[in-house]
Amino acid sequence: MLILLALKRSGSTDLPLHYGHVPPWLAQRMAKLGLAITEAILAEYGKAEVLRRLSNPFWFQSLGAVMGMDWHSSGITTSVMGALKKAINPLSKELGIYICGGKGKYSRETPNELLKIADQTGLNGIELVRSSKLSAKVDNTAIQDGFQLYLHSFILSNQGDWTVVQQGMSNNSSTARRYHWHSAGLKSFVEEPHTGICGHNQGKILNLTAHSANTTRNALIGMTEEPPNKMLNEIQKLIMPNHHDVQAKDVDLKRLGSILWLAQEKKPANFEELLLLEGMGPRTLQSMTLVSEVIYGTPARFSDPARYSFAHGGKDGHPFPVPLKVYDESIKVLRNAVEKAKIGHTDKLQAIKALHQVAKNAEENFSPNMNFDQVIEKEREESWKYGGRTVFGKAKPPASKQLKLF
Repeated sequence: MLILLALKRSGSTDLPLHYGHVPPWLAQRMAKLGLAITEAILAEYGKAEVLRRLSNPFWFQSLGAVMGMDWHSSGITTSVMGALKKAINPLSKELGIYICGGKGKYSRETPNELLKIADQTGLNGIELVRSSKLSAKVDNTAIQDGFQLYLHSFILSNQGDWTVVQQGMSNNSSTARRYHWHSAGLKSFVEEPHTGICGHNQGKILNLTAHSANTTRNALIGMTEEPPNKMLNEIQKLIMPNHHDVQAKDVDLKRLGSILWLAQEKKPANFEELLLLEGMGPRTLQSMTLVSEVIYGTPARFSDPARYSFAHGGKDGHPFPVPLKVYDESIKVLRNAVEKAKIGHTDKLQAIKALHQVAKNAEENFSPNMNFDQVIEKEREESWKYGGRTVFGKAKPPASKQLKLF
């Protein structure tokens, strides 16, 4: 494990490289769900919280998983930012959130996009462009860790706060590394601008942003003599495993088990807080509870991003095919709640918020004695009922009988 001392980058993630495009049937739903989640966060916490969430590598990975992407792959970065840009930018004036840049040639459009936004909002476009270029320069040049950037997304509010999400590729290790930045508290781009860089040890690297490299920056000699071996308590590190399937060790079984138990053993009408969601079936309740946590959960809840893939599966079939009927119902429930909240009727949004709290309360006395493999097998066997689909095709009814989970 390699740790670099840093101050204000908000975190980083190492991911296995995955290639291929997101199919239209998933991309469209990701945009709709991403917008609804963003609007729910805006309604509850405001614009600054949206930017803070996006700067958290654990929350970002959890968001991608709940949206139906491969839970651990590099594709989450491109697909999530692409979906959010597509959905949010047409409503930027109303929401006060703008997303610039993207993958490849789109990343090079970031300065022009920022200057146009600055003209519309009165923000300092020159400073925004400078922040964009410096964050990319630091991760591509000042931190020579073998990852070359190919994606740069700059997210900002009409109040001038910003977050950068960018990703680099290493041809040597066949992995991608995602870097997160947040403008809050940023003091310098050239001296310890990051909260942390964390990844597999690749030997000595050149870190021109370390405080211990101050003399190096000035004299440009002895660059490799400063070992980056210190660590801050608040460093955020997320290294995803190479295995493609979701395994029990990737998930907090107590948290997942309590959600499955609530969805399958109880009915929404059993909870006073959920009466406003009457008519939502057990399987949608399972998904909406995980969506609720992405919106209302505290940072500590996102330590196991793989758990959020149990909301809407994954496009590659891990842990199970994407249940399109459930996905559409989740979008409908959340979209309806957000629209009602815009005109002052917050009951449905508060009911969705209560889902997270009900599941959290259930964890206190819950014993995770479930068979994890049977949980996944059951989801796969029943996938056809919910319009299950992957990049390989539609789910078909199995011949095996239903399994009991608890």
